[in-house]
Amino acid sequence: MDQIDQIMAVMAASFDPLWGEAWNRRQIEDSLALHNTTALVIDAKGQLIDDDQSQAVGFLMARHAPGESELLLIAILPEYRSRGLGIRLIELLYNQVRDLGGDRIFLEMRENNPAIRLYKRVGFEQIGRRPNYYRVANGSRLDALTFGLTVQDEAGQ
Repeated sequence: MDQIDQIMAVMAASFDPLWGEAWNRRQIEDSLALHNTTALVIDAKGQLIDDDQSQAVGFLMARHAPGESELLLIAILPEYRSRGLGIRLIELLYNQVRDLGGDRIFLEMRENNPAIRLYKRVGFEQIGRRPNYYRVANGSRLDALTFGLTVQDEAGQ
């Protein structure tokens, strides 16, 4: 499997269709075709994979701009959750953003997303709320929460 196949497999097993958050293959391909969008794909040991021989258990996609990055998607296969792999992916992103000279990482999520525990654990802080932003399949609406994380250089500044 190539990287996009690996991402699609993890996403299909990880995202609940109720929320409509999974991207389709075209969205992934189009995003990764842009020079400022990256994907980090890891194996069960939390190691980056860049070949098609390893089994992907998680991925993260991010978009980078001068001084900041946005975490677009993150997923870990359900059977590999609660093993620190989500933290590992965010650490890898943090290091990537720092190496690019960025000082902030942003993300946006629905208010009832259980990933909030992960984001808070690694230091993201809520910086905004968009009332009734997401529409759920049953027609109800949920707020979007915006989070930010400050990236420090290797000296801790």
